[in-house]
Order: sequence, then C-alpha cells, then structure tokens
Amino acid sequence: MHSPRRSATFFTPNITPDRETGIGNWTDDQFLRALRQGVRPDGANYFPVFPYASFTGITDEDALAIKAYLFSRAPVHQPNRRHDVAFPFSWRFLQTGWKLLFFTQGPFRAAPQQDGIVNRGAYLVTSLAHCGECHTPRNPLGGLRSSRALSGTKDGPDGKPVPNITPDGATGIGKWDRSDIATVLKTGLTPEESKVKGAMREAVEDGLKYLTDSDRDAIAAYLLSRPPIREGG
Repeated sequence: MHSPRRSATFFTPNITPDRETGIGNWTDDQFLRALRQGVRPDGANYFPVFPYASFTGITDEDALAIKAYLFSRAPVHQPNRRHDVAFPFSWRFLQTGWKLLFFTQGPFRAAPQQDGIVNRGAYLVTSLAHCGECHTPRNPLGGLRSSRALSGTKDGPDGKPVPNITPDGATGIGKWDRSDIATVLKTGLTPEESKVKGAMREAVEDGLKYLTDSDRDAIAAYLLSRPPIREGG
C-alpha cells in the first residue's frame, strides 16, 4: 500500500510555482501540512510514495526555506499525470488507515542522551535526506520495519537491492570510519574505491554532495552511533 511497485505507477507532480498546474497558489500552512501530515490542499491524503512519513520531521524553518526556493524557480505550465493505481488502493481515504498503522507525525525531536553532532546527523538522515525510505526494509503493507532501520533491503526503489548502512562489520559499514562515510556522501567513492550506483549515485549527484562538510560528518557520526544490524537477519 506504500508503493506497490509491481501493481502501480506513480507520476511525480509539478512543484514549480505555476498557479494553474503547480503549487503557485499554496500558502505556507498548506505546504507545511503536506510535509507534516501528508495531506493535499484539498484535504485528500497523499500516497506515501511522497515520503511525508520522513518529511514530517522537518522543522518549520527548513520546510519554509524549501518552499521559498521552489517559489523562486520559474513556473512551468505542465498538468500532472494521474497515477495508475489498482482499485481499491486508488482510494485515497484508505491511506488514513495506513497512517494510523505506520505514521507518526513530527517534528523531529533530539535525543537528550546524544550530543549535538549526532542529533544533527539524526535529523538529516531521518527527515531531510529521508535515508530510511530506501535503506529500511518494509512490511507487506509498505510500512517501514523500524526494528531493522537502515539495515538494507533486496527490494528497494525499482525493485533493486539497497545496502545496509548500519555499523555491522560483516554486512554493513562497520569497517568504515567517519571520513569514509563523508567521502562517499561527497564523491560517491567508497573506501574500496568503487563508485556507488543506481539511486545512491543519484542521491550523491543531485543532493548529498552539496551538503556542508560538517553536515556530512554529522551524518557519519549518527550512522556509526546506530546499533549494528545484520542484513537479512
């Protein structure tokens, strides 16, 4: 129900500030409600392929900065394509039940037992970068298996495997140090001198390489602070 990849096709919407086909008429409150609650301006639920379950943790300040950037772009008049979702999953009101089962509304809350660097990394990983949406396995209804957070999955985006990024020494990144992780996020080059591929390559090229050095180090600190989980266990 989260993203039935084999029975549905979802088309990304127009998020330019075009007033007819994009988000040009959205208020700040409507933008925040979309990210925080997964609800459209007309009150209908978004399908969770829009990762509001992670974006809910984004602070109001960062969310409105994102909106300001989007509204600074040139508007593009391009009508949205209708999703191809099999009945009855096409009924958006059914997503209310999914939310009751698998959605916890934000914003992000820092862990008092962790230092500022680790908490900054936690915010980036779990909210802004929404790493768990790809790196965490899902249950049959598409909910993230939180007990196995970031432990990788054989059925990631487009049905392709996604690696374990917990500090497990055998199947994860337990043999990497903080500088190794930061280098991967900046260049896509692993300590084994291989280039990341697929969705991770796109994540590096389109976003992660633009992070500050301190933010990449915070992500590394957070990942290495996590409990190791054996992939496939």
